Amino acid sequence: MAEQHGTPTAGRPRGRSAVAVPELVERARSGDPRSVARLISLVEDASPLLREVMAALAPYAGNAITVGITGAPGVGKSTSTNALVTELRKSGKRVGVLAVDPSSPFSGGALLGDRIRMGDHATDKDVYIRSMASRGHLGGLGWSTPQAVRVLDAAGCDVILVETVGVGQSEVDIAGLADTTLVLLAPGMGDGIQAAKAGILEIGDLYVINKADRDGANAVRRDLRNALALAQREEDAWRPPILMTTAANGEGVAEVVTEMERHADWLRASGELARRRARRARDEIEAIALTTLRERWSSLGSHESLAGLAVRVAEGTTDPYAAADELLDTVVT
Repeated sequence: MAEQHGTPTAGRPRGRSAVAVPELVERARSGDPRSVARLISLVEDASPLLREVMAALAPYAGNAITVGITGAPGVGKSTSTNALVTELRKSGKRVGVLAVDPSSPFSGGALLGDRIRMGDHATDKDVYIRSMASRGHLGGLGWSTPQAVRVLDAAGCDVILVETVGVGQSEVDIAGLADTTLVLLAPGMGDGIQAAKAGILEIGDLYVINKADRDGANAVRRDLRNALALAQREEDAWRPPILMTTAANGEGVAEVVTEMERHADWLRASGELARRRARRARDEIEAIALTTLRERWSSLGSHESLAGLAVRVAEGTTDPYAAADELLDTVVT
């Protein structure tokens, strides 16, 4: 698949002709990059066709391994992602990349400057790269990212890399989306103890210290190893490895891919892959259900009821639980 870029703004008119979803899905499955791009745009725009798209993709999803790449700004996520794509392509893997960028507070679009670092793969038909906006979502992912992953999965990608925006302590949503979570650190960006404070010791399946040619890399590895040793783990649990890379020249990247594959094998053998995907589906169903409820409130004029209920709760004439029950009664009948 050819490389694609761009992040449409939700709800913006596109002026496109009517979409035949079955044909679009069939073309995407044959590797047509324009069809893949169109499907992801329908997802990002919350198109009225979204339900039909997801239904059409469902039979073909579930084959790709999804790897989330997270870490603080400046650790080299884009460079590392580019190096991982290169290494995965050596073994013939079809690779999809979703690079979730921070949204502009003015336009709502993504700030896509660092995507040029992945230009090495622009002409490779078996690599698809898409930048998406987080649109203010503090977990590091946009709301549409899980559906975009499903598009790339159904389109035949073997591995999908999801690179998140790097927003520090709140960047833990990736653990709910990915089969394997890769946490990047670097010398001078905070040691292993600081990483523990950021909560990343609970989400990582692989820890990679990038820029390992710089002073302080061994100290980061030592502190991280000590911090991981304090974590409570079951006897048969996965033990996250700590790897060293210099992604700019590809050093150590082959070892990272080997550990990614070893973790995927462990996920399948232990049953953890099925458990993680079931949790992911549960969260997605819940999010869709809550969104649908909000839409029904708006369509029924229930926002006015909500305002009135809020006044009553503030005045003490009712309690918030009773008010919530009353609001739900207006839409769940």
